[in-house]
Amino acid sequence: MTTLTVEKIGGTSMSQYHAVKDNIILYPENRYNRIFVVSAYAGITDALLEQKKTGQPGVYALFANDDVDSDWQQALDQLSINFTKINAQLFTNASLRAKADQFIGERIAKTKQLLNHLQEVCSHGHFALESHLLTVRELLASIGEAHSAWNLAHLLQTEGINAVFIDLSGWETNETLPLDQLIQNQIGTLDVSQVLPIVTGYAHCQENLMNTFDRGYSEMTFSRIAVLRNASEAVIHKEYHLSSADPRLVGESNVIPIGKTNYDIADQLANLGMEAIHPRAAKGLRQAKIPLRIKNTFEPHHHGTLITDDYVSEQPQVEIIAGMKNLIALEVFDQDMLGQQAHYEKELLNIVQRLNCRVVTKDFNANTITLYVNASLSKVQALALQVEQTLTGTTVSTRKLSLVSAMGSDMAIQGLLSRSIGTLYEQGINIEAIHQNTRQVEMQFMVNEDEYESAVRAIHANLIEVHDHGLAICEH
Repeated sequence: MTTLTVEKIGGTSMSQYHAVKDNIILYPENRYNRIFVVSAYAGITDALLEQKKTGQPGVYALFANDDVDSDWQQALDQLSINFTKINAQLFTNASLRAKADQFIGERIAKTKQLLNHLQEVCSHGHFALESHLLTVRELLASIGEAHSAWNLAHLLQTEGINAVFIDLSGWETNETLPLDQLIQNQIGTLDVSQVLPIVTGYAHCQENLMNTFDRGYSEMTFSRIAVLRNASEAVIHKEYHLSSADPRLVGESNVIPIGKTNYDIADQLANLGMEAIHPRAAKGLRQAKIPLRIKNTFEPHHHGTLITDDYVSEQPQVEIIAGMKNLIALEVFDQDMLGQQAHYEKELLNIVQRLNCRVVTKDFNANTITLYVNASLSKVQALALQVEQTLTGTTVSTRKLSLVSAMGSDMAIQGLLSRSIGTLYEQGINIEAIHQNTRQVEMQFMVNEDEYESAVRAIHANLIEVHDHGLAICEH
């Protein structure tokens, strides 16, 4: 029986063409019956939109702010230069390099023309720029994936591989289709035993993927292709393993790749901002019973992490130590809360949603609700003010904390909580709050910000490293 895999290549990996060719495309030997969905090269989407971690403005953010008309134009011109520099590094054939430069140059020039026209139109009072910004964001984001996908397809053709460039970005199309129909029209009838599709991670469709998923849009494209083509396996190639902890915190030699886990744990990781895959993209794979494999581009012989719907470890164990260093605890106290917690919680969450703050976890007792929020201090201050105005009589306080989480598909281990508390106590780390529910898949500890790294290292050493798992936690 012929199997089909749908595979996504991340941006950092895409920037290493020879590793992609040797470790992914040509490994194993069968190069067909695979569909590849690719991200933009490392740093390109940041330059097109904004820097993901720091918020430094890219072309989109400069255009949206419109402080100085020439700023976004200069940023786009610089990006165009960067595109051609990337092409120069990739293409040794002068003729093919010229075609690559022409392809991306035409997209940049047309985009610049469109944005200039839009800016001019919106300078008149009857047109509001804000109503067009989502379209602008989508247009700009699509350039990065179109560039990397075109390049990879044509580079592989020079290697004798029958690769084909599949552009889902909607460039110069007159019709916007539902995502599933777009995929079926472009990929549904391809004979993947004879051709190797290289697909843009961005897909222009009626669902407006960026509006829902923002920078996670490529994972949704990847997931839907896997579901619609009934893939036997979905694969994500990253520059690192999905491991037992962040190697930057506990050391490269101390982390262990996760051999198997389940979609439940993937969701817990996503809640902490450590996505193996976007939860909505994972949902489609999960419902279709398609396993997801996370592989390290630079270690092709390692089997990676297999994520399935039904995996549970053979014996209870802790598999991952993760966390968030920068959280703010918003504590809402009211002597009259008893018996009305549902009303208070509803009002709180309405305000949270209105201010677009993200609640990572929460707890409550008879007269107090505490939200652990991942947001800027200014947003949390606005949140606190609105809570006091809406729920009169409440006392609201905030403090900075860190969250350290122990995860596993089955952590029903007698004495685990006591052992964890003892580990932190021995390191002189005070626990500000603890969370654990009856599902036994996650245990959370709130600690002071300056003790976060020490707490992660201590718990990882005492709950994972001592077991000497070898090649992976659950080899297969």
